[in-house]
Amino acid sequence: MSESIQLNLGALRSAMKLTLHTHHAARIWHGRQFSEGKNGIVGLSGFVSVMNKMKRGAEQDDPYSDWWMIRIEQKLTACKAHLTEIQENLDQFMADIPHALNIGDNLNIQPVTLPLFINAQLGFKAVYLLTQFDDLARRLLLAHHTALIGRRDMERWLDDGAHELRSLFAFAQQYKYSGATRDDFAANNARAREALESFGELPQDVLEGSRRSEFAPPIMRPRGTSDAHASSAAEDVDDTER
Repeated sequence: MSESIQLNLGALRSAMKLTLHTHHAARIWHGRQFSEGKNGIVGLSGFVSVMNKMKRGAEQDDPYSDWWMIRIEQKLTACKAHLTEIQENLDQFMADIPHALNIGDNLNIQPVTLPLFINAQLGFKAVYLLTQFDDLARRLLLAHHTALIGRRDMERWLDDGAHELRSLFAFAQQYKYSGATRDDFAANNARAREALESFGELPQDVLEGSRRSEFAPPIMRPRGTSDAHASSAAEDVDDTER
């Protein structure tokens, strides 16, 4: 009976929604479509799509996908540190609020709520950064409204925070699935040589698989996969979250 119940179990799901209070954060989520006279700007939703593909590539034993995950994780850490630095600078100004003055949180009366469909942990990391920026934007707007900082400082810090996130998203857009596996590199076959020519050398520990991102998925592609299967896997990666 217990075995029958276990066999009927489906996948776990959790409804997730993101609430944003500022136009500054909402614009970063959506990005900007390419139009005449204006370059497109990648939004967080586009970043999440790339992270889902990158995770799928790492599952397929593509060492370049693993290398990209490591680099994105490092970029996320640097971005968080920069946003935290801005917050700490703002804290010094906010400390000048008189104790006799009680100021509540600066919340939007009609915040935007967005559903989240994320399959990669690094995508969630970026969502956390966006909520951090949303909180920072709210506090900066409040600090300017209450004459704790001038418009120049407010706009400079808003621009700095937004630039950090957009730089992260633009960096991720350079990712491409190589189509090669560690078995290909061990065999030094044509697929490995083509990947090496297109994407360059890899750190040896990444190529060997001894260094992976903290959030790297288990490698699912079976050893000795045929060329046709590998080609199909590449198509699966490209189609993920399209």
